[in-house]
Amino acid sequence: MATAPRPRTTTRDPEELGRRLAGWLDGRLAGARVDGLAVPGSNGMSSETLLFDLDHPDAPARGCALRLAADPSAYTIFPVYDMERQHRVMSLVGDHTDLPVPRVLWLEPDPGPLGAPFFVMERAEGRVPPDVMPYTYEGNWLHAATPAERALLEAESVSVLARLHDQFPAKEAEFLLPDGVGSPLRRHVDAQRAYYAWVVDGLAPSPLIESAFAWLEDHWPDDEGPAVLNWGDARIGNIVYDGFRPAAVLDWEMAALAPREVDLGWTVYLHRFFQDLTVDFGQPGLPDFLRRDAVERRYAGLTGHTPRDMDFHTLYAALRHAIVMLRVAYRQAHFGEVRVPERTEDVDRLILHHATLAAMVRGSYW
Repeated sequence: MATAPRPRTTTRDPEELGRRLAGWLDGRLAGARVDGLAVPGSNGMSSETLLFDLDHPDAPARGCALRLAADPSAYTIFPVYDMERQHRVMSLVGDHTDLPVPRVLWLEPDPGPLGAPFFVMERAEGRVPPDVMPYTYEGNWLHAATPAERALLEAESVSVLARLHDQFPAKEAEFLLPDGVGSPLRRHVDAQRAYYAWVVDGLAPSPLIESAFAWLEDHWPDDEGPAVLNWGDARIGNIVYDGFRPAAVLDWEMAALAPREVDLGWTVYLHRFFQDLTVDFGQPGLPDFLRRDAVERRYAGLTGHTPRDMDFHTLYAALRHAIVMLRVAYRQAHFGEVRVPERTEDVDRLILHHATLAAMVRGSYW
């Protein structure tokens, strides 16, 4: 998979988007020009990002990034893209913490101008650990860094989570709780069940994903701990680094009010996802980077909160990622890039890390 063609992420024409964006900007800054329009190579599988320079004497920023909701006609990864919610989260995090969150310049909730809601933010300069090829592979800047440089990046990245969880007032994040009953963790898991039901509606279900949900119920934490603002997609691939220190924390579409360990589990597991892929491909990867024990220990030292039930939360992260991967596979099938297995028992093979999740359910992964 790591060397396979990248799955299609958009049906839009960037040049056409640029022309429409220029027209929209002209209504806010008469005569403004859009220069250097580019699609980042790390553009995600859900919302889309465009980078551009804004040429106008009164421009609030020269370098800009546009975050655009997915094309609703293009077999989206998520059922809902709430750009106003993302805009609100980023603004609040900027107000209440010292995290380097990009300054949001404009929000456009009307889908008319570009075909979907979007917002424009100030662009941060720096480097992002790549997903393709993964940063754990030989040949990219993070893999080529010294152990001391990677240790600095790891420490600074864990500090992002610690500061977010400690500094942001949880009451300000209550609007992120999904509808339903029960604790924040219960609602978070129930929302993932609903997402899974949407993914497999009319299609073959995943026996592995369903067994992982059953495992969660059998191993539910006795004490869930306090709920805090979770970044959501908490991984180094969503940070722009100046050298080896964070310059911008990006991608808040999965933000939630949940226990601290939900974010920590995602951070730990998403690195393991890339590390396991790299080992399977015959490379050593970065086995001493973002180790679970080191992340937990550093987080505890920064916050005074010792992470707990991390077997639960790393499996939950792998389960959540499996649902996304299944949707990505079904989207690839929609575009004729892959074929869906005929037998239900073979559907799990569409999930790239199915062996990892199965090992976690069996209790043999860690």
